[in-house]
Amino acid sequence: MSCKKDNEGEGGPHHTELYGSTPKTSLPIVYHSDYNITFMGLEKLHPFDAGKWGKVIHFLKEEQFITDENIVEAREASEQDLLVTHTKRYLNRLKWSLVVATITEIPPLIFLPNFLVQRKVLKPLRTQTGGTIMAGKLAVERGWAINVGGGFHHCSGDRGGSFCAYFLFERVEGISTATIIDLDAHQGNGHERDFLDDQRVFIMDMYNRHIYPRDAYAKRAIKRRVELDWGTEDSEYLQKVELHCDGALNEVRPDVIVYNAGTDILDGDPLGGLSISPHGIVKRDELVFRAARRRGIPILMVTSGGYQKKTARIIADSILNLHHQGLIGPEREGLSSAATSPTSGPGSSGSALTAI
Repeated sequence: MSCKKDNEGEGGPHHTELYGSTPKTSLPIVYHSDYNITFMGLEKLHPFDAGKWGKVIHFLKEEQFITDENIVEAREASEQDLLVTHTKRYLNRLKWSLVVATITEIPPLIFLPNFLVQRKVLKPLRTQTGGTIMAGKLAVERGWAINVGGGFHHCSGDRGGSFCAYFLFERVEGISTATIIDLDAHQGNGHERDFLDDQRVFIMDMYNRHIYPRDAYAKRAIKRRVELDWGTEDSEYLQKVELHCDGALNEVRPDVIVYNAGTDILDGDPLGGLSISPHGIVKRDELVFRAARRRGIPILMVTSGGYQKKTARIIADSILNLHHQGLIGPEREGLSSAATSPTSGPGSSGSALTAI
């Protein structure tokens, strides 16, 4: 892919600390307290709830579904990890607070020294990225995984990144194709630009056609495009989710599903423009997991967008429903039909894919 030209010739697959061993007693639910962005109240200047991930975990603990001991702690992605998909030029640009302020849409960051921006803003995002990479491997090994963060689908190789699929192709034997099911309210133009000419990746994207980013160039990468109108409600929405998820997975059987489960489709979301109820979101996630389970395809879920305080409770309720329906939990692990052994070293067969 053109977004990686800056890094061509820099060597084969690197050593990563993101694929450490995980106890079998752990659920493949990935989280770290560093996901949450809190610094002098600046996070309140963006509509996104920058602490929602910790709230999800709190609710799941309250329901006694998880403990600190039975979930997987995410690790921060290193610069070498990020270079699997990002250009060096892009990572260098993040050393300027002005650039970070523009990307995050928090203008006061301009006035902060970059070492603080790195520690308080970018480290949480790098840790969520590491969590997605870790959850991708766990999904292949165990049949499912959830990163309680992640889902940065507006980013691309020279602006942000589709990290998970790159790492799966590079590091996990038997993974050569992936389907991205993106059900965030916004078009996922970042991963679409990254995988525009990549036949290994099938993208289904269902979004509000009238809102950001309306990226016509990126739409060329979407193999199954479902455009919604303002105020779409549960009945129509869920019918389309079921129809098109089944259609996408019947058209191409992937080795893994990456599911972008944005909650900005919720009625009243200031940016999503749709009218889906909390029950509709819970049912949507159930439909996607059922479609994966029927076919024995590993699935990784990331939580993506959602700009209301109540979305954390809805995400937790959805995860609990998946468990109650028997779609996740210890009894669902080991159902993957894909090979699950990580490649053995830095000279493994994925080397040509690091410079995509």
